Amino acid sequence: MVTGIFLRDPTFLDYGYIVAFSLFIIGLHFMTSPSTARRGNWVAAVGMAIAVVDTLLRPGIHKWGLIVVGLAIGTAIGIPAARSVKMTAMPQMVALFNGVGGGAVALISWAEYRHFGNSLGSKHLIPTLFAAIIGSISFWGSNIAFGKLQEILPGRPIMLPGRLQSIANALLLLVAVVLAVIIAAGTHSEGLFILILVAAAVLGNAIVLPIGGADMPVVISLLNAFTGLSAAAAGIALDNMAMIVAGAIVGASGSILTNLMAEAMNRSIPAIVAGGFGGGGTVAATAEGDEDRTVRSTTADDVAIQLSYANHVVIVPGYGMAVAQAQHAVRELTRELEKKGVDVAFAIHPVAGRMPGHMNVLLAEADVPYDQLKEMDDINPQFPQTDVALVIGANDVTNPAAREQADSPIYGMPILDVDKAHSVIVLKRSMNTGFAGIDNPLFYKENTSMLFGDAKESIQHVTEEVKNF
Repeated sequence: MVTGIFLRDPTFLDYGYIVAFSLFIIGLHFMTSPSTARRGNWVAAVGMAIAVVDTLLRPGIHKWGLIVVGLAIGTAIGIPAARSVKMTAMPQMVALFNGVGGGAVALISWAEYRHFGNSLGSKHLIPTLFAAIIGSISFWGSNIAFGKLQEILPGRPIMLPGRLQSIANALLLLVAVVLAVIIAAGTHSEGLFILILVAAAVLGNAIVLPIGGADMPVVISLLNAFTGLSAAAAGIALDNMAMIVAGAIVGASGSILTNLMAEAMNRSIPAIVAGGFGGGGTVAATAEGDEDRTVRSTTADDVAIQLSYANHVVIVPGYGMAVAQAQHAVRELTRELEKKGVDVAFAIHPVAGRMPGHMNVLLAEADVPYDQLKEMDDINPQFPQTDVALVIGANDVTNPAAREQADSPIYGMPILDVDKAHSVIVLKRSMNTGFAGIDNPLFYKENTSMLFGDAKESIQHVTEEVKNF
């Protein structure tokens, strides 16, 4: 009996929240390195478990049956989905799970308003309305992002002509804000609250539909920040310190990451939200006089010879490596090259793949040492001294048009300077463009050879040949 009273003591429960969000911060710190990221996930998960138990122990929690059912449904869906998802589908899962968080916040806000109405007071009503708008935008926008990544929806921008898209988005936001102001001013209407959710839902769809595939990593990060902000607002409405801190951490870190990724693409966040770039048809990116360009095809034998006799090799992974599930084959190749005394490094572009850190996750799964992963600013000065640059399914992040052609849609975007290596070998299935829909002049340069085929099979063939030298 004494133990039960002690566990429900408000001071003790507040200490529990402090422990929980301290573990969130420690877990986030561990996630700054692939070598400690798994530990960071476990630490943050323990923090979340403490926060959930702490919340359930607080006075006023009723209907335990519904709570247990909710936990059971979430567990039954979440664990199998997370365990069975392929690495190529990880961006979709991140978008979907992030959207679920925003949707949960929107539903919580609606439930709070239904139960308390305007008796919440402005201190709690305003954050409730804010959480409803941002949570609904995040949920529906994340669903569109999932659909584009899963190729249920076209990856190309889907938008109204001219300035109509921007006008429509502004009107939808204005409607949601005006309705929220009407409710906050004292008008009690559940119908108006539902209209806020609907307007925000349509706005979430309208924001993400015009965004092309090339900008999708930034969009996922931005929507993640939205979910964090909505959770923090919901925490204020519910007087829940753990939600406030956790939401603020997610919102702040997501905002910082979004800004960093936008800078890595040399694009502003408003330009990305405006949409209209990437995922469309092929866009010419040819220099004057290059109309009759040809590519040089090579074989696994020739690639093996170049790699075996090289001193310094840089491997550039991209989404093609993820699609082919070639990361383990790549790791085996690096082991064979290292046995021959070849120095091997991996060049990681901030927006390679379909989500932040996509390539880092893939390579960590294959036990590639973290010190071999080089960020763009660190590896670019090394390319002129690189004997062979092996590009595996990376297109847009190696496109020299970003550096050389002022009329290119990606002009000014920082890229990996692979074309400055002595020899460049590009592994691709075909000459199709990347997610940005832009042709890559790298493929036609004199120092570039193309090895066509499935990336995993090609790497395995190269590895077998390397073993023979």
